[in-house]
Amino acid sequence: MRRKSKPLTRLSLFRQGLLGIFLCCPLLLLAIGLQENTSAAPRPGAEYTGAYTFLRDGEFVQITVEDAGRVTGFVSRYGDLESDKGAYLDHFFKSGKLEGNRLSFSTEVVHGVSFEFAGTIGRGAGTKPEEEGYYVIEGKLTEISSDERGKGSSKGRGVTLKSFAKKVDAAGSTAAPRK
Repeated sequence: MRRKSKPLTRLSLFRQGLLGIFLCCPLLLLAIGLQENTSAAPRPGAEYTGAYTFLRDGEFVQITVEDAGRVTGFVSRYGDLESDKGAYLDHFFKSGKLEGNRLSFSTEVVHGVSFEFAGTIGRGAGTKPEEEGYYVIEGKLTEISSDERGKGSSKGRGVTLKSFAKKVDAAGSTAAPRK
């Protein structure tokens, strides 16, 4: 025996629509809440991301702290050789790591020079992010160089690199100044 199906009426369509909305809304709100919670959790060390002074006026180090303590960035410095004197040279990080407050990185070789750093990063003398030196990097910087004949040398020194002042936008959040 075949059953006769009831014809769909406006009322039954309306009820099915309401049922769908009531079932889907909580799931949608849950998904939005989960997304907000995961995006609200800052990466450990992310506050140290930014530009820092380097050896001479006009030179700087850009550091970006990524997931799992991976550090990317570059050293931007003036060339010292006859062929590049006064030109900006960018030494991109070959490797970089942040474990707690321990920072280390090494750069690619550019014009026969590379850098290695091992030290710490933390709060400096600045009282707010809008001031230079709010964060400081302290440790040993080693400059590794080789000449045209392949003869290498290294020179290590203690350094203190200060964070550049971060600009505050209209919403009150800070951002590193653009170069």
